[in-house]
Amino acid sequence: MKMRILGGVLPLFVFIWVLQNKHGNCERPDVVNVGAVFAFDSVMGRAAKKAMELAVSDINGDPNILNGTSLNLIMEDSYCSVFKGSIGALQVIEKQVVAVIGPQSSAIAHMISFISNGLHVPLISYAATDPTLSSLQFPYFLRTTQSDQSQMEAVADIVYFYEWKEVIAIFLDDDYGRNGIAALNDALANKMSKISYKLPLPINYDITDIMYVLNQSKSLGPRVFVVHINPDSQLRFFNAVHKLKMNGSNYVWLMTDWFSTTLDSFSPKNRSFLSTLEGVISLRPYIPQTARKRDFLARWRKLQQNELVHSGLTAYGLYAYDTVWVVAHSIDNLLQQGGNISFSLSNVLNGTTSDKLQLGKLKEFDGGGLLMNILSLTNFTGLSGKIHFSQDRNLIGSGYEVINIAKQEIHTVGYWSNFSGLSVLPPKSLQNKETAATRLNQNLKSVTWPGGKSETPRGWVIAYDERPLRIGFPRRASFTEFVTLNASHNVQGYCIDLFYEARKLVPYDIPFRFVPFGTGLTNPDYDAFVNMVATDVFDAAVGDIAIVTNRTRMVDFTQPYVSTGLVIVAPIDTSESSAWVFLKPFTLEMWGVTALSFLIIAVVIWILEHRVNEDFRGPPKRQITTMFLFSFSTLFKTNQENTVSTLGRMVMVVWLFLLLVITSSYTASLTSILTVQQLASPITGIDSLIASNSFIGYQVGSFAYSYLKDILNIAPSRLKSLRSPEEFEAALRQGSGNGGVMAIVDELPYMELFLQNRTDFGIIGRPFTKSGWGFAFKKDSPLANDMSTAILKLAESGKLQEIHEKWFCQLGCPTDRRKDSVPDQLHLSSFWGLYLLSGSVTVLALLIFLLKSIRQYIRYKRNHTDLSSPSNTRCSHVIFSFFDFIDEKEEAIKRIFAQQDSAQAQTNGS
Repeated sequence: MKMRILGGVLPLFVFIWVLQNKHGNCERPDVVNVGAVFAFDSVMGRAAKKAMELAVSDINGDPNILNGTSLNLIMEDSYCSVFKGSIGALQVIEKQVVAVIGPQSSAIAHMISFISNGLHVPLISYAATDPTLSSLQFPYFLRTTQSDQSQMEAVADIVYFYEWKEVIAIFLDDDYGRNGIAALNDALANKMSKISYKLPLPINYDITDIMYVLNQSKSLGPRVFVVHINPDSQLRFFNAVHKLKMNGSNYVWLMTDWFSTTLDSFSPKNRSFLSTLEGVISLRPYIPQTARKRDFLARWRKLQQNELVHSGLTAYGLYAYDTVWVVAHSIDNLLQQGGNISFSLSNVLNGTTSDKLQLGKLKEFDGGGLLMNILSLTNFTGLSGKIHFSQDRNLIGSGYEVINIAKQEIHTVGYWSNFSGLSVLPPKSLQNKETAATRLNQNLKSVTWPGGKSETPRGWVIAYDERPLRIGFPRRASFTEFVTLNASHNVQGYCIDLFYEARKLVPYDIPFRFVPFGTGLTNPDYDAFVNMVATDVFDAAVGDIAIVTNRTRMVDFTQPYVSTGLVIVAPIDTSESSAWVFLKPFTLEMWGVTALSFLIIAVVIWILEHRVNEDFRGPPKRQITTMFLFSFSTLFKTNQENTVSTLGRMVMVVWLFLLLVITSSYTASLTSILTVQQLASPITGIDSLIASNSFIGYQVGSFAYSYLKDILNIAPSRLKSLRSPEEFEAALRQGSGNGGVMAIVDELPYMELFLQNRTDFGIIGRPFTKSGWGFAFKKDSPLANDMSTAILKLAESGKLQEIHEKWFCQLGCPTDRRKDSVPDQLHLSSFWGLYLLSGSVTVLALLIFLLKSIRQYIRYKRNHTDLSSPSNTRCSHVIFSFFDFIDEKEEAIKRIFAQQDSAQAQTNGS
């Protein structure tokens, strides 16, 4: 029975095993095709081609991967052409590949990504770094190299580390170049820097194109160049730099990783060309040193020795090698998960025919979506380090090396990663540290700059001998002491001398030439003058340029070298002062309190000194005279009486201090009033001038006109332009009713100069605006800061005042004869603190005196009063008796107390 059952079941098991074996053969194909599209004969392609061939050989020879399935790599040359690269991609996809590796060109990657999307074939690039190749637009695109977004942040950190504010970008005019520089622009903006000029190169550029672009850059100010082009085995870019002699110490050359890739592609024996690259800084993808990497490098060098490979191993060669392994592992995972390698006709291409391309034969990869998901979840350690991807399917890179060419050697001067920034330590050693902490300690090793200099270049030049700085100056017709063009056609004046002195303190040479603005027949319009700087007609403007709001929107000004503002000048009255002018410094309240204080001090000092000081005793008439003469004589320090008591001296110290402050303040106020009374005018300030409806004069070219018209809303019909000091004087003498003006509104320095030899006019009130004069430069010009520093140094050293005295003090410096509309009187509120202090000390002294006297009186009365007599206990009697007591000399009272003590001692002894 058992044998029958066994005989029936055994065939069934054999049948099931056969079915499983057939099913297994369907799941595991003998060969899996993978495409590769890249430029074979290029710096990246030469290394990548051999690296991928080695990877395929290693994979097919490894029994632990693909489990007997062979990987077949089908390569097509893109010839560095978008068109040919697209054709090559279609040709490999037609051969039913499960994935396409490449291309190295971002522009070609954009095109092929559309094909990959349509046919669901993953596209894995080891070199397309354009940051706009996003997973949202291209869900079947993946890259095993770092995006240029990271690289440009590294460049921005270097610019920020050396405190450069502007750079010039030279780039390839394609998707790779434009989008990389756009990322750099954003990164620099976050560091408060910017790309001042963008200079594109044609895709198929030659040395003539490079020299044209470099010649353009010579006339620009920045000297920090960021170059973002494709690797070039001929290094044509630096051949042009060398020919144009742009490798001097003023220049900074920052290369993206195209440069390091080019250098790594050369044979280590051929390094003589490095002498022309002195001082260049470049980024190189950071790849940690591992045993596997060292073994592979040894293997590569052996191939070079056998002339089986004609390129050095670059970082992108390692990326290409690892990319093949990533694809192989993903295919292996796909097969292990039960996925099939199958293709079906695409609905997108239905009805499309072509004899040569046979587009209708193109098929979709059915497992493309699953394979793409497996690829994006890769967690693999290859020759280039750990390979895993972010959510947007960009490689989470390990950062960059910062390399520097010095003495024909390539030196690593630091590293950059997105979590540590710039550091002298490799990123791997910093991964366990706090990001915020490491970001605070940005550092690089010493760098050798072009020309062999170790000092960091400024990164910009203002001008050079072939193109000196164009400095405009106003050709004035009046007040030529400030700036003018003399008969010898030399520029001179206060502002010019100041500019020359400030220029000496700027720590670099400034080639320049002066350019006049205006005819010299009338003063120029200063708003138009400043606008010439903003519109690049002038590089800078020097002269008596007022710093006002609308001008600061157009240009940058230096530190003001003159404080100024608008003032009113009008005729003054020189009539004699009032006979009672000496009463004006104090208010009536102040006079009353001061007089009362003298009386109180007289009484208090008499009380404190009467018992101990012979000068304060005698007949009542004499005492009253002494008392008040002493008090008032303290004002003139002529008192002949001296205080004897301690309490009296304490009161006098505080009183004399109060008197010192009051007399000093009175003297200053009276002096001001006597001066101001000479400047009597019907105009008391800007408000009364506006309300007068009279004509107002202003200087041609001054901003006073726009201020009066636009800010103070004075009708233009009331404003009269005047061209010279002579016209100022004539208009003021004529007056508003006779064709002249009631007052002139202009800047303080002009008016001081105008009043220097004219005593019939004066400045009314204080300046009603606050501003200054400065030199104007283009927006963000670094020279503005350096000139500001120089002006401050001139002010601190006294040189600024020397220049002022040279031009304006030959006949005596102009004085400020200003007038307050109402003279400032001294009020009690300004001195109440002093009065409170003096009063408190006086009251305290009186209290101490009274307590001491009462104590002596009680002791005296105990021995001399008959308490049985009713009259002795009356209040009036006690008060009069107390006054009689304190009228006695204290010395006599002390003798009485001494006698009493002696008598008491004798009584106790008996």
